[in-house]
Amino acid sequence: MPFADAASSELPLGRLLRLALFQVSVGLAAVLLNGTLNRVLIVELDTPAWIVALMIAIPLLVAPFRALIGYRSDTHRSVLGWRRVPYIWFGTLAQFGGLAIMPFALILITRPDTFIAGVSAACLSFLLTGSGMHVTQTAGLALATDIAPDDKRPRVVAMLYVMLLVGMMLAAFTIGNLLIDFTATKLVQVIQGAAALTMALNIIALWKQEARNTKITMSNVVNPKFSVIWASFTAQPDTKRLLLAIGLGAMAFAMQDALLEPYGGQILGLSVGSTTALTGTWAIGALIAFAYSGKRLAAGTDPLRLAGLGTVAGIAAFLMTIFAAPLMSAPLLFAGATVIGFGTGLFSVGTLIAAMGLCRSDNAGLALGAWGAVQASCAGLGIALGGLIRDGIAYFALSDGMGATLADRATGYGTVFFLEILLLLVTMVVLGPVIGRDKQRLHGESESFGLSEFPT
Repeated sequence: MPFADAASSELPLGRLLRLALFQVSVGLAAVLLNGTLNRVLIVELDTPAWIVALMIAIPLLVAPFRALIGYRSDTHRSVLGWRRVPYIWFGTLAQFGGLAIMPFALILITRPDTFIAGVSAACLSFLLTGSGMHVTQTAGLALATDIAPDDKRPRVVAMLYVMLLVGMMLAAFTIGNLLIDFTATKLVQVIQGAAALTMALNIIALWKQEARNTKITMSNVVNPKFSVIWASFTAQPDTKRLLLAIGLGAMAFAMQDALLEPYGGQILGLSVGSTTALTGTWAIGALIAFAYSGKRLAAGTDPLRLAGLGTVAGIAAFLMTIFAAPLMSAPLLFAGATVIGFGTGLFSVGTLIAAMGLCRSDNAGLALGAWGAVQASCAGLGIALGGLIRDGIAYFALSDGMGATLADRATGYGTVFFLEILLLLVTMVVLGPVIGRDKQRLHGESESFGLSEFPT
């Protein structure tokens, strides 16, 4: 069975698979926020894309604090003896609350007299859901690291990453099938069902996973300040350049997050179910990238060179996406979405392993938290910019500002995809000087991460 070797006497496979359910709930929420809802808001509810992009980007305001959240859960003081459980529980409540109020916010958006109230409520629901996802995932991964034996942690981390992608893929195809014949009532039922399922999955995942230990949570040891640890981390060679490359690449891959499904709906005339399936094909591409990364890293490939290959794949993917409009080719769009997932997967795995190479015994959580914080923050900025640029260029083009040839909605989308290509080229330039440096250490990290044993 895949990842059976991740189990141990301390963490049996059944308990490990149960713990991984929190990643499935995160994947479900990600598909709703970044996939289904943005398309429904833009196409069915005719909400301006820049408003929708800002809604999707709002949860990522929490992303810069992921490193701090991890640090706080490491040093959490509690008379109950739990460090991770409080963070996972309150993250779950926020996730549930955001999804629970979301349908009513969408109802308000459909009426002109309550549009502003609806947008405000939708922003709140997106913020609650997104912040809950970040807190739950950060503390959940930390809990998995706590309870897994040292020699099994790499495989546990790899399995949890795969479960996130599997959760996204299953959620995308399931929601897509449920919304083939789209109605507002069905959408409300799907979102409320997702809220209930999130609560159920996370309670099952969390049940009796963390042992109570008051010796740790009530310790009088004074921990160093977060600012001191952060300054020491960023002072390492090439750290700032690597974080810059991570941010640029994340922004480049994320600008289309709020636009790909509306692009399929408005330009190619695809249904809600069909465009939701685009997220599923993205997840398939990411899984393929994960498997390919394992083989290449086992053969000694530099992780940053792998990240560079991901940027090249991204350039090809966005070209395919651009040409899907003039050719009116849905298969080309689905192929582009798959390759976007493949490129994102390669870039994420390569840069994550490079970040792990910066870890020391006293800052492992901070290093990985920094990777997640920079990536998610820049992705949020990219999503917001993508929506603003798409609306601005589309308005200018439809006002005959670019001539009759470009007076089309597709011009706004195409401009964003072209800017993503430029950002990926800049990312390659930033990555170039650090590729090949300290390759032996980074390769060691890739082996410890467990990618080389990915089941294919």
